[in-house]
Amino acid sequence: MPELALLQPEWPAPGNVRAASSTRGGGVSQGSFASLNLGARTADDPQAVARNRALLAEALALPAEPAWLRQVHGRRVLPASRHAEAPADASYSHRPREVCVVLTADCLPVLFCDRVGSVVAAAHAGWRGLAAGVLEATIDALGVAPETLLAWIGPGIGATTFEVGEEVRAAFLAVDPAAGQCFAPSPRGRWLADLPGLARRRLGAVGLHAVYGGQWCTYSDPERFYSHRRQSDTGRMASLIWLAAPPQGEV
Repeated sequence: MPELALLQPEWPAPGNVRAASSTRGGGVSQGSFASLNLGARTADDPQAVARNRALLAEALALPAEPAWLRQVHGRRVLPASRHAEAPADASYSHRPREVCVVLTADCLPVLFCDRVGSVVAAAHAGWRGLAAGVLEATIDALGVAPETLLAWIGPGIGATTFEVGEEVRAAFLAVDPAAGQCFAPSPRGRWLADLPGLARRRLGAVGLHAVYGGQWCTYSDPERFYSHRRQSDTGRMASLIWLAAPPQGEV
């Protein structure tokens, strides 16, 4: 079995913050789910998904079972300790060993931490959740000033491939008229939306300007990433973040 191909965020996070994003490589799933599908609500073999999750936990030396959510494209945010497969699109933690996680296959995964390593969060931001304010809700839940936070945007559908209708553009312009710069006319008379650009605008509007990542396009890279827009019957990737245990003798 090939080694898991994981992405490590390149950002100036504190040393006790651990984070990673999976790709589709290194698992046991077959067919359209090949190979590291981590989505339990797909049509994949549940045993294959369970094995893939075990492989991910081993590769990352996870300190606990991740706080898997039932993502609903909304803005609800929960503590990682109270997830219980609850309907939500973000989780956060102030405590070591609690693993926040979101699953994606075109939507943006956005990871957060503060500069002193006291809190982490993971948010699932498709266009609906982004427009509804899931990133702002996540920041509010963390209870620290936005200026003290870092954010990392993982693999999602890119600005040259995400074609949307006028209703999507209108949803963002209703809140931020200048968001029009994140939309370009498509050859089919619709709009190409820059999701990472929209996420950066929403984060910047509340004072979080230290934003990293956002350069990967899931749709354009079928070898590395799942894409629901490219193939509806497909797998899911995971983006995870947690606080490492304090050194021995500390609490």
